Amino acid sequence: MNIKQYRTEWFGNWRPDLLSGLVVALALIPEAIAFSIIAGVDPKVGLYASFSIAVITAFVGGRPGMISAATAATAVLMVTLVRDHGLQYLFAASLLAGLLQIVAGWLNLSRFMNFVSRSVITGFVNALAILIFLAQLPELTNVTWVTYAMVAGGLGIIYLFPRLTTVIPSPLVCIAVLTGLAMALGLDVRTVGEMGELPSTLPVFLLPDIPLNLETLQIILPYSVAIALVGLLESLMTAAVIDDMTDTTSSRRQETYGQGIANTLTPLIGGMAGCAMIGQSVINVSSGGRGRLSTFLAGVYLLILLVVLGDLVRAIPMPALVAVMIMVSINTFSWRSLLTLRTYPRSSSFVMVATVITVVGTHNLAIGVLFGVLLSGVFFAWKISQLFSVTKTHSDNDQVTTYTVAGQLFFASAQAFNRSFDFNDPAPQVDIDVTHAHIWDISSVEALDKVVLKLRHAGKVVNVRGLNAASETIVDKLALHDKPGAMDQVLEH
Repeated sequence: MNIKQYRTEWFGNWRPDLLSGLVVALALIPEAIAFSIIAGVDPKVGLYASFSIAVITAFVGGRPGMISAATAATAVLMVTLVRDHGLQYLFAASLLAGLLQIVAGWLNLSRFMNFVSRSVITGFVNALAILIFLAQLPELTNVTWVTYAMVAGGLGIIYLFPRLTTVIPSPLVCIAVLTGLAMALGLDVRTVGEMGELPSTLPVFLLPDIPLNLETLQIILPYSVAIALVGLLESLMTAAVIDDMTDTTSSRRQETYGQGIANTLTPLIGGMAGCAMIGQSVINVSSGGRGRLSTFLAGVYLLILLVVLGDLVRAIPMPALVAVMIMVSINTFSWRSLLTLRTYPRSSSFVMVATVITVVGTHNLAIGVLFGVLLSGVFFAWKISQLFSVTKTHSDNDQVTTYTVAGQLFFASAQAFNRSFDFNDPAPQVDIDVTHAHIWDISSVEALDKVVLKLRHAGKVVNVRGLNAASETIVDKLALHDKPGAMDQVLEH
């Protein structure tokens, strides 16, 4: 990245970034507290993490305008570790997860995102929208009518205020107005302060207080690997979503490095590992945030709000933040995907719906996405196997039978290849023409072996012609039909 582009990413959108960062910071507070509770740690662990990760990824991340902080996706992976071994082991596991992500960046593992289909990404987005909405339900159950009225009023402000002006983000206006009303009228509603004790001091540098030995590594490594993988998966998926929303591109590899650096340094000030947050990222983009400055200020504002304006933050009514998050869930959901369910290929629609159901059912983004990728691969293999064909022709004197193979010969089409040959054909010579085919794997080579050796066992002269360079390489390396003793070895299988 050149200096000019980097400067543009910081200051090319500075006015909207100033305010969007504040909206995000306010929305981060209850989320970070909730995720800390999930992990079984003090709220300040999640809040310090959100500050640190946001600030660091603003400098070294690959997706300007994307918000990274403490998240539920990584918090749920920490529960057992904290319960069985304590907070210091969580810090160590978070640090190791960051180092693993840096290694993943060095190995450029982010390129495997190319195997995630559009259907999976859409399912991921829709599932997250549903989860964001479901996460608000506890704040909407067993409450007074005042809460519902404030949420409805907040949504009204969010969607109607932009008709007056877009200079100030409407979610920020919503939070300010509802907070003012709640304080002025003394409304009986749940506030941010009731979620947990907020930190009142700056974070301090510390090293995990654990023994540095092999036993410690054996304890934290499984957790670190899980945190690193889930964190990268959610971050790269969120980056793809923000790319689409802003019609811009980002560096997956740099984002991998950025997440790793953030998770390596954050435990050193008492924070836990995190990753990108699609909800807060959508808030940022919807509020006008596009640059690195918005991400940086989200973290800085968060710390200022906690340390300097803690009393005011504690007074923010939860209905105001619920209204903001409902707006996020509405804006995040791909409503167009519902209209295209009947017009898109059935396999694509099925993958999208299956991804949504799996993510929502398990509350695990990694499982849902991996399941969607697996389904996409199965459907793709099936579709490609249907394009495979073998055509049989005879010479004028019926002395030569030619089988012309077209398409992709791999594990899914290997049996169809075998079934296409007539081993009782009277012609003394058989030519297998693979000029228009490609041989991909060991299954297809074994299928070719079986056909050639069965034909030779029937007393026929067999010629395989038309192999392209790549097919010839794998056949020469793996095929047995031209090697001594191959007849018995292949036919017995």
